[in-house]
Amino acid sequence: MNPRSPAPQASVLIRSSHVVLRTPPVAPDMITRRRAQTTNILRGEKIINTLLALKLSGKHDNTILTVSQKLNQIARHADLLNPQDVMTYISNLKAVNVTKLKMCNCYEYFCKNNGIPYKKPKYAIVETIPIIPTTANVTKIISASTRRYATIFTILEETGLEGQELATTNRKDIDAEQGIINAQGCKGHNSRSFKLKPKTADLLRIYLHRYTAEKPFPHPKRMGEIWRKTRNRLANKLNEPQLKAIPLRNLRHHYATMMYDKTKDILLVKQLLGHKKIETTMFYTQLIALTEEDEYTVKTATNIKEATDLLEHGFTYIQDIDGIKLYRKRK
Repeated sequence: MNPRSPAPQASVLIRSSHVVLRTPPVAPDMITRRRAQTTNILRGEKIINTLLALKLSGKHDNTILTVSQKLNQIARHADLLNPQDVMTYISNLKAVNVTKLKMCNCYEYFCKNNGIPYKKPKYAIVETIPIIPTTANVTKIISASTRRYATIFTILEETGLEGQELATTNRKDIDAEQGIINAQGCKGHNSRSFKLKPKTADLLRIYLHRYTAEKPFPHPKRMGEIWRKTRNRLANKLNEPQLKAIPLRNLRHHYATMMYDKTKDILLVKQLLGHKKIETTMFYTQLIALTEEDEYTVKTATNIKEATDLLEHGFTYIQDIDGIKLYRKRK
């Protein structure tokens, strides 16, 4: 045996080590999948970092949830790191401009947080004018609701609060004895206080006795679901399809138009709605103009007690005729 040649066992070890160190070939499609997984993880981290930044900046939880949903939707169809790709996806969506603008706003948060140059496109928004429901139709739907939701809907009708504003109200912000609700503004609205009517205050006290959570009112989506279910069931029962055209948000519109119709004080209405700009409140003067031909219920009063009762029930004084006072209230 040649002394310079490796021993048989060493030769086997050398060959074995060569086999172990050999890297098996990787299919191109596997490489592509691994790169995609790595990119997806990176995008996911950037989305999470964006949401954390929004939380730290004091954005509302609902805003953060919306941004999360929109960014993940975009990520399924476009490259978040490529603004041109994202803008192409949004522009081709079969959606109204309001939806497209919301998606652009959410993507703008992502770009700012991740240092991505992005010029947000402009989408023209056409303000639609809602149909203001009559007081009679609103009352029908509320009366057909359960005790719990009749209380909630009555408060919304009586205060013009957003569902979100009521849902985020804490028990400490409610003076049940006096029937006062201190609501924190949402969607850029100012915070404000409301004193409920005596009957509504009684409903509220019963409600709070039964529902004892720190935030006693349900999520606004749940409010909307119950409203639609109650409204649609009632519309079918009474064969009054017009009821189905009344969304829950129209309680706020109804409150605003009735308040302006009663007071003709646009600044007061602005304050009660929590608007920061008078231009936003002026929108409701258009609605009053469109409903001026609505029918009225007319009542008369011959003494102070009758007049007081009518005023407490929302009637407005019109004039005196032969010593009799005339009052009216929109139907």
